[in-house]
Amino acid sequence: MARHLVVGDLRVQQIERKGGRRSWTIVWPEGTLHAEADRFLRVHDGSGTQKTYAYYLVDHLRWLERECLDFATVELRDLERYMGIVGAEVHMPLGEPWRVGKRPYGRSALSIAASCLKGFYLHLASLGVNTDLGEKLDGKRLPSRVDRRRSFLGHVKSAMPANPLAPKGPHRRHPKMLPDGARGKLLETMNSARDRMVVTWLADGGLRIGELCGLHLVDLHLRENAACGECQAPHLHVCHRPGNPNRAEAKTKHSWRVDHGTVTGGLIKRVSPAMVHSYFEYLTSEYPRGAGHGMLLVQLHGACAGQPWAPVGARRMLGRAGKRAGLGLVKPHAFRHTFTSAVLDAADGNLLIARDAGGWASAATVDEVYGHVDIHDPAFDSALRAVWGETR
Repeated sequence: MARHLVVGDLRVQQIERKGGRRSWTIVWPEGTLHAEADRFLRVHDGSGTQKTYAYYLVDHLRWLERECLDFATVELRDLERYMGIVGAEVHMPLGEPWRVGKRPYGRSALSIAASCLKGFYLHLASLGVNTDLGEKLDGKRLPSRVDRRRSFLGHVKSAMPANPLAPKGPHRRHPKMLPDGARGKLLETMNSARDRMVVTWLADGGLRIGELCGLHLVDLHLRENAACGECQAPHLHVCHRPGNPNRAEAKTKHSWRVDHGTVTGGLIKRVSPAMVHSYFEYLTSEYPRGAGHGMLLVQLHGACAGQPWAPVGARRMLGRAGKRAGLGLVKPHAFRHTFTSAVLDAADGNLLIARDAGGWASAATVDEVYGHVDIHDPAFDSALRAVWGETR
């Protein structure tokens, strides 16, 4: 089964596969596959990157059609011009406006577009198409201090891949934090134990919304010395399950398994007493009896009551609650940024603790640090308890 979202003439097609898996490709108006794009996107099958690249690539392919350019003759200067049209700073004539009425790409979007285009044309070059362009894109540069820190055996690296299409200059992140007192104001506006649990778990756990909506009851080990033996304190296991009925997926893909009914592995995250309390309030008052799916968050009203709750529903709930509380639009990821910032402050700037408390896949998000911290470390425990408002 497949459905499509129209984007001009070429379109991105979502394909439903067995076991709840999904993939994305690009098709022509009559429904036939765009062969070159499909071969490239298949390289990323099974990852969120495939969907992201599909939407960035379809925009570029439509621009090529309008400019009457083909893969064999397109040059690096053409790609630089395209990057300028979508928002990059380049000094050259850009030609006709593109994406009229839409905002230019931001810094992060430009970086993703540059990576997508480089990967696509290197893929074509590997097939013998426009090898000259492939050579120009496949450049190298000297590694920086950050590169050496983030890479395994980075101290022996002598070269790093370079992308001539990537935006120039330092990348300064400005994460959007929650307004002061947002957690309390949101909880005051909520009448549902489920919604109060969502706010509490996002605030104290630093979870992504896909991770939270993708949790199953068996992933929760909310007592000390749980059977998994992997963490003495109450915790949960974030497990990547592409077949969830609500299509919620964890971004991280740590290996996990179920042994005799006990989940082991995955991304282990500590759980606060407030999280445990909100869980039991929700489970004893609103969770439906006989729910066969085993997922944590369910819809409470309507024809689909009792069915797994999708991330879009949680986002909309937070958006409405934020407006009722006078906070404006509240997004789930703001909880994650606020949590990581609070842990970093409480840990006196210990980047490893902040990185692992938030479950960041890359140390670059905190400060390009390589390594892991012991989740039983007293400093780790102290930092989390300070964020949770506990004293010992």
